Amino acid sequence: MSWIIDPAHTRAEFAVKHMMIATVRGQFTDIQGTVDFDEQTPAKSKIDVEIGAASVNTREEKRDAHLKSPDFFDAENYPYLHFVSKKVKVTGENTGRVIGDLTIRDTTREVALDVEYNGTQKSPWGTQNAGFSATGKFNRKDWGLNWNVALETGGWLVGDEVKVNLEAEIVKQTEAELEAVAA
Repeated sequence: MSWIIDPAHTRAEFAVKHMMIATVRGQFTDIQGTVDFDEQTPAKSKIDVEIGAASVNTREEKRDAHLKSPDFFDAENYPYLHFVSKKVKVTGENTGRVIGDLTIRDTTREVALDVEYNGTQKSPWGTQNAGFSATGKFNRKDWGLNWNVALETGGWLVGDEVKVNLEAEIVKQTEAELEAVAA
């Protein structure tokens, strides 16, 4: 059954070391996509998500502008980060590992996310919603995000390892909604 991501209740956050001594956190606010969530056999589920590169927000305008520039995401030429799942492995009663392709700036690499299923709930508006939490980490240089500055005392301004934290709420689509999209 097809579900859509509820952007109002979904967060894509990241964290990276700054000057090797502090952690800078940010998020993307433009998240959309679909999940073919198979409640009976979660391993058959499929995920397709687009994240607007220009929606990056670290609470620092100059840093955000730099992240949107060709030094990093080049949001003007590559407006979306794109994730498509390839495999879902059930690892526990409410946990799994999602392996998929993450594309940033036309470079695609495989990533793995550890996922926790938080359950389903009927909303006050009559929709069926499900919630998930996911974490992962990867090296930004695998996508050509190489910009950096050497520090006078050794080390680098921006760390290579990026940690991601995702909180997603998805909404089951009714047959009428699916037919309207197909028309």
